[in-house]
Amino acid sequence: MDYRNLFDGIDDKIKLSNGVLLTPINFDNGATTPPLKSVTQIIYDNIKNYGPIARGVGFKGEYCTTMFNKARDIILDFFCVLDNDDYTVIYTKSDTEGLNALANVLIQDKDDMVLTTRMEHHANDLPFRRVAKMVYVEVDVLGRINIDDIEEELIKANGKIKVVTITGASNVTGYITPIHDIARLAHKYGAVIIVDGAQLIAHREVNLAGNSKDEEIDFLTFSAHKAYAPFGSGAIVGKKDYLNEEDPFLSGGGCVAGVFDERLIWTAVPEKYEAGTQNFFGAIAMAKALSDLKNIGFQNIEMHEKLLKDYIINSMKSIKNVIMYGDVDYTDDRIGVIPFNIKNRDYSEVSIKMATENAISLRSGKFCAHTYVYRLLGVSDSDAYRDVISGEYFYGMIRASLGLYNTKDEADIFLNELDQISNSRNSRRVRKHIGRIRF
Repeated sequence: MDYRNLFDGIDDKIKLSNGVLLTPINFDNGATTPPLKSVTQIIYDNIKNYGPIARGVGFKGEYCTTMFNKARDIILDFFCVLDNDDYTVIYTKSDTEGLNALANVLIQDKDDMVLTTRMEHHANDLPFRRVAKMVYVEVDVLGRINIDDIEEELIKANGKIKVVTITGASNVTGYITPIHDIARLAHKYGAVIIVDGAQLIAHREVNLAGNSKDEEIDFLTFSAHKAYAPFGSGAIVGKKDYLNEEDPFLSGGGCVAGVFDERLIWTAVPEKYEAGTQNFFGAIAMAKALSDLKNIGFQNIEMHEKLLKDYIINSMKSIKNVIMYGDVDYTDDRIGVIPFNIKNRDYSEVSIKMATENAISLRSGKFCAHTYVYRLLGVSDSDAYRDVISGEYFYGMIRASLGLYNTKDEADIFLNELDQISNSRNSRRVRKHIGRIRF
């Protein structure tokens, strides 16, 4: 099926520096995605009704409050927990904010331990470094984790690990982690599990309840801009009980039932964690995008993206001088995220050339996952440190990341250009130049 007609702005031509008009190719969906037309429309339809949420009376305020709260139910339904009273939705501005909030709420003692992996995006690592002792599970030579290593660390910690936080899908290699298997292990040893769902939820169905109580995901965070609703919204979907026990990450208007000279009374979850005026348009756009993905059907989404991913990976394997990372032979546990380099070419130079000469958007650098990229490149921590201090930024990759609207025709244009660049006679390594994309 051609899904392109569902999206806004993807066929608008852009003018290159040489004056040529081209339809751009966005292979940087791991960074952000274009909006669904239905998402743009819901913003347009509701802009005239904008009013305060849960503040005051009047048609517009009541209308927006109803829509805002209805969006929670749509999100709970998307994650298959609408009828599960244990779960709630807390609106955030991003996946990063959600993970920071959980780090500050769930960890109360600096001696508490948090287990994560060397596969993680910085958003699922750095917030926890500030508040807890970290335990890291290593990746293998192909960049995968082994859940036996997770259990080994849980046993070794003897109950001191309070949180296991793990990506649902890597933003570097696209590996999908077995989140329900990991949830069973976390619960077995007395920990809660957080899933960073930023790269996962637009590509695979996620049932937070799993098949049993032990498999339940306690918390999942995500950003809507990676799921076709780029309007500054995200959410924590998680267990109320844990959140009711602690003070919120932010405080101010809307999160308190009463404030007195010497004490205060918090409101209930989720409003307790939503201080200040909320992003009404972000919430309804996010809910609309997730509803549409559910209606399209994840079997259809997965099949379309798998065919395109496998076609590109198999084609790249036959292009001379292309270096690929991760497992390129067994790819069933990968979403459409494809990291690579070209031998003797600077990673940033290649991505800039693709963008300026062919209107192909890629990502270059270390993708906010430095420790993982260094491991895949075989770079030691000390060499990486010296590279950063020197300002050379020699180490990095190029990433193509696919979305539902991408096509085989786009893939062929990309592959033809990749073949031309990788086999051109003037290949060279450039360390410094204006316009480098580092992070």
